Amino acid sequence: MNRAIVKAMLLLICALGQVTGWSQTKTEKLAAAFQHFTADAQLRNGMASLYVVDAKTGQVIFDKNGLVGLAPASTMKIITSVSAYELLGKNFKYQTKFAYRKTGDGASILILPSGDPTLGSWRWPGTKEDIEIKGVSRAIRKLGVRAINEIILDNAGWNEEAIPGGWIWQDIGNYYGAGPAKFNWRENQYDVILKSGNNIGGPVSIVKTVPALTGYALQSELTAAAAGTGDNAYIYFPLHAAAGVIRGTIPVNQNSFRISGAMPEAGQQFVKALSDTLARMGLSVPQKATTSIKTPTDKYTVFHTITSPPLDSIVYWFNKKSINLYGEALVKTMAYKNKGVGATDEGVEVIRNFWKEKGIPVSELNMVDGSGLSPLNRVTTRAQVSMLQHARKQSWFNGFYTALPVYNGMKMKSGTIRNVKGFCGYHRGKDGKEYIFSFLVNNYNGSAAGLVQKMYKVLDVIK
Repeated sequence: MNRAIVKAMLLLICALGQVTGWSQTKTEKLAAAFQHFTADAQLRNGMASLYVVDAKTGQVIFDKNGLVGLAPASTMKIITSVSAYELLGKNFKYQTKFAYRKTGDGASILILPSGDPTLGSWRWPGTKEDIEIKGVSRAIRKLGVRAINEIILDNAGWNEEAIPGGWIWQDIGNYYGAGPAKFNWRENQYDVILKSGNNIGGPVSIVKTVPALTGYALQSELTAAAAGTGDNAYIYFPLHAAAGVIRGTIPVNQNSFRISGAMPEAGQQFVKALSDTLARMGLSVPQKATTSIKTPTDKYTVFHTITSPPLDSIVYWFNKKSINLYGEALVKTMAYKNKGVGATDEGVEVIRNFWKEKGIPVSELNMVDGSGLSPLNRVTTRAQVSMLQHARKQSWFNGFYTALPVYNGMKMKSGTIRNVKGFCGYHRGKDGKEYIFSFLVNNYNGSAAGLVQKMYKVLDVIK
């Protein structure tokens, strides 16, 4: 055989061997890194799952425990986000309508909400609370009435239980544990300003709440801790009770220490703010709304509508700031659109059935909420990666991708609840290949910060 031909064949064989060896090395490196990770003392009694695919071909690069259901924490938000894009559409917008009917010299005002979690939010210029209140007040003023005889808050078709099943007692009184009602306000959040003295173990007083809570009271059982200990204060607000308590600690020598809580009856807090504004304009108004699920809307005329930012923009903040309220509102909204009732259980069922038709078994999506706050959620890393693969092929993908935060130089959503940590997202490696991955860890022990650095070392393999 011609020497040149033999040489060319040998070069080709070597080249093919290098490609194959490289591919095996990538998988082998992940296997070695993952084995080292799971052998760490922090995982002695824990469980970890890692699923990695080639984004372009779908080839599985690494799979360990990819079919084991684990608590996903806030990586659940990628499931809710992708589902909302598919079931609601990236241009979906909430509408909150205000209607009236004349009653003598006055009027009856009917508020027709739709579950919008952005009303009064500070994240968009047009949704800020003063803008919304002024807009509604001016529209009421233009009606030419002298008094508002009643304000009715319509709850038709929406489950009145705002808290999803599975949320724990320590969470639900705090801002990240704010559940969605049909009418939401200021992200259902309020701030508490606290003051501590200079003695460790001394009492901590409540200076004020922002805004002032109407019909509710807070009591402090807080004590002062050493300087630098940070925020260890938790608000406990029993459902349907008129008083809550704050327990835990804040550092000494604080004159204006701020924590945030979940606003009780957000609709009523809005009505009080609206009533105060209308009173200053000279109108007689009630201080509290009547809630109803049977008000005949045909007797009312809509005079003002508030439209939310589009879903694309909502998903941006939902993932960037991990706002649990947004996820729960979206789940209920998907339920209302598809089943006529705004309830978490129905929304979760809609999501699971949608993905079942796409080839993801319902057993891999054992969901109880849309934000991941509940420790009862169990999803697989394979299911999460499958959804991320699906998202990559859709026309709305750019908005979803932009919403993902950056950690460790990688575009990915993080998740954290007690003894749970997760990351899932996308990364383009130095080799030019794009990878999709999900990495969940449950029941680890020790420092969360230490665990995260060890997880990053595993993910660094695909860089």
